[in-house]
Amino acid sequence: MASGKKQIQQLSRQLFQLSLVDGRVSPAQVEGVLAYVEQHRPAHAMTVLKAYQRLIAAELARSQAVVEHAGAVADATLAAIGAAMTQKYARPVTASARANPALLAGLRIRVGDDVYESSVSGQLAALAASV
Repeated sequence: MASGKKQIQQLSRQLFQLSLVDGRVSPAQVEGVLAYVEQHRPAHAMTVLKAYQRLIAAELARSQAVVEHAGAVADATLAAIGAAMTQKYARPVTASARANPALLAGLRIRVGDDVYESSVSGQLAALAASV
């Protein structure tokens, strides 16, 4: 069974690599990969597609900065955050806003698995953990 899991992971990674153009996910390539899978139906196709979907979702998250905020965030601020993250990660990163009143004040920025916290609730949580 371990060999089957390894083959599924290998195939999903190969399909993922075929979905990239210049290091970015290409909708046209993804469409082609999905058509190929539908036409050729590899063993464990649903499991392969689920693994492939996780890889695509993770890659897309790496190019998106989700800015959680308690109050209003100006478009210029979002643009500046996107530019700063683009420079930091050396790849295009776009910023989008998401309201989160639980932050009280400040921002929380998530790019892929990285989180940058500068909210009041985050500071209070850090203070509580240190006591």
